[in-house]
Amino acid sequence: MSAPDQFSENQMPLFEGQELLFTGPKGGELSYVKDHRQRLHHRFAEGGARGMPDYELLELVLFRSLLKCDVKPVARRLIDTFSDINGVISARPEHLAKVRGVGDLVITDLKILEATSHRMARARVMQKDVLSSWDALINYCHTAMSHGDTEVFRCLFLDRKNVLIADEELGRGTVDHVPVYPREVMRRALELNASALILVHNHPSGDPTPSKSDISMTLTMESAAQSLGLTLHDHLIIGKSREVSMRSDGYL
Repeated sequence: MSAPDQFSENQMPLFEGQELLFTGPKGGELSYVKDHRQRLHHRFAEGGARGMPDYELLELVLFRSLLKCDVKPVARRLIDTFSDINGVISARPEHLAKVRGVGDLVITDLKILEATSHRMARARVMQKDVLSSWDALINYCHTAMSHGDTEVFRCLFLDRKNVLIADEELGRGTVDHVPVYPREVMRRALELNASALILVHNHPSGDPTPSKSDISMTLTMESAAQSLGLTLHDHLIIGKSREVSMRSDGYL
């Protein structure tokens, strides 16, 4: 149910920043808003996230940012704008602010959620044998990079047992290009005493198909690594819903 079009004298809308709050006769939230929140909380407590669409999970988050308003329309506008809940929490603050009903509190809470999800995904691969935790690594890369609107290049540094010892962002570029400097990557590998590398970058277009420059850079990086006795395990290109392994696809 959406907010009513007309309000009585005791149900006038109040504004707090960009957010519209509705109050009842004694200054409390309208009953339909309170009842809706209680129903969603109960469903989540009973069955978890299973069966709940993205916009309802997002509502549960927004309940804490927007204390008294009907958050369902805000959640739907966010999903419509950014496709799914991952797209919402990964969106840049200036883009989130353009969505009607989204103010500083909502943006801050979404960015906290994003940082938490990154930390959780990263914890599943740090200090572990990456080659035997490949699915967790792919999940981490998608969580961190699949919804970026500019290309980002990062390098995963591994020790001689293929344990991930460092994950570092080494370049940030434009919508279709990111500068990569093999000499800087190799210098950092030597500083960390790494034995192997995995390169990762995203394609904001959503299509992870390697470009000619992606292939050329990868071969240059492999040659530089071999000259220093390092192993380049793979170069992953992250798209919106899938990834390309340049090792699996025969480029390495």
